[in-house]
Amino acid sequence: MPRYGRIGAGLAAVALLTSLIGTAPAAASPSSQLAGAVLTYPTPGGTDVPVGDVIQASLASGTNATFYSSSTGIRCAASSFTATVLTNPPAPGTATERLTAQSFTSCTSNVLGVTGVQSVTVNNLPYDVSVSSAGVVTISGGAAGQIQSTVVLNTLLSTITCVYQTSSNTLTGTADNGTNSIIFTNQVLTKSSGPSLCFGTAYFSVRYSPVRDTTRSGSPVYVN
Repeated sequence: MPRYGRIGAGLAAVALLTSLIGTAPAAASPSSQLAGAVLTYPTPGGTDVPVGDVIQASLASGTNATFYSSSTGIRCAASSFTATVLTNPPAPGTATERLTAQSFTSCTSNVLGVTGVQSVTVNNLPYDVSVSSAGVVTISGGAAGQIQSTVVLNTLLSTITCVYQTSSNTLTGTADNGTNSIIFTNQVLTKSSGPSLCFGTAYFSVRYSPVRDTTRSGSPVYVN
């Protein structure tokens, strides 16, 4: 990873989410300098990230993780992930990781009738992750199954549970060395269960930065 970041959905979701998390780059910008491996630290073309190292990141400063359908949804002021490097082949190539933890906290909702967000939980971890030299980050459901999130909401009358899944069982983002970020924008999650108050489609967006190798004293990680 580089120095890592009840209504129908429509184009309004794109405009809203862009204003919430900032404009994502049109394409990833991995290092132009070829390295020994796809992932290096603490510089582009630096030392290869060893297999088994732990990669972590939290939200980029001033941003939110969002699950929105048109103009309503959920935003979380805190989120983080932890992944373990499985393979790190010579560049150009594709490194692989295992996403072992991902959290969303300090969440609020502007859905009519919802009084609070009790929890947002990522299910079926761990997930498989690939990071290509082109800066494409792909998360896919691992052996445990479908990429899925469970949202528990407090309402005026009771507590409700909304379950969301990806139709393709993948999420695709970009890694950018220049901003030390991994970015996912408008990734589609569809309601698989829950009452009508759960919106049918959630567009997931998040920017994680900085992304670092915590096994190497928090050294920044680059894609080559």
